[in-house]
Parts: sequence; structure tokens; C-alpha cells
Amino acid sequence: QVQLVESGGGLVQAGGSLRLSCAASGRIFSSNAMGWYRQAPGKQRELVATSTSRGRTNYADSLKGRFTISRDNAKNTVYLQMNSLKPEDTAVYYCYVENVGVDLVYWGQGTQVTVSS
Repeated sequence: QVQLVESGGGLVQAGGSLRLSCAASGRIFSSNAMGWYRQAPGKQRELVATSTSRGRTNYADSLKGRFTISRDNAKNTVYLQMNSLKPEDTAVYYCYVENVGVDLVYWGQGTQVTVSS
């Protein structure tokens, strides 16, 4: 029904930047939320940032100022610009989309981000 394809992960040195992309296809409502979670080894999945089709954004408090979420509604694509990366940002980053009014979240396959010290 809905497919999510992520790209942009990789290995970067501390202080560097990466930009993740996630393109959604399939049955995407015009009213939706898209965003990113991440999961580090041995830890629970945690919110990174979300963006709604109406333009509202939300960030994990610890990431405000370093990470920026944006989206292209025409392409059903969400981006995550990550600056001043730290080793503790190392995780698998998962994209998601949720159609408003439907209690179902679709997840991407995840993309690895590794920040070396």
C-alpha cells in the first residue's frame, strides 16, 4: 500500500553533516505526517523530528538547532538535514508516514548513520 525509500546515510566524522531523504509512494493522503525516528544499538527507538502536511514541525529537544526537517509535499518526500554531528548520533534512522485519520504508521527500512570521533 505504502512504500518508503530512504537514502543519504553513511559514515561521517564528528562535526560533519548528512542529509537524509525519504520518498513515500502509494496511498498517501493529502493530510499526513512524515518524519524520522532513530534507534541506536541497545536503545529504544526515539523521535528525531516530525513534519505535517500543514507545515507543523516537531523536534526532539536534544536535537533542536542541529537537525532540520523539511518536506516536498508534491513529491511526498521528507528530508532531514543533520549538522554538527556527534558520535552519539550514530543510529539507524527510520522514516515514517502516517495518514491523518488512519491509525496506521508505515516505516522505511532504515538507513545507517555512523559518526566517528
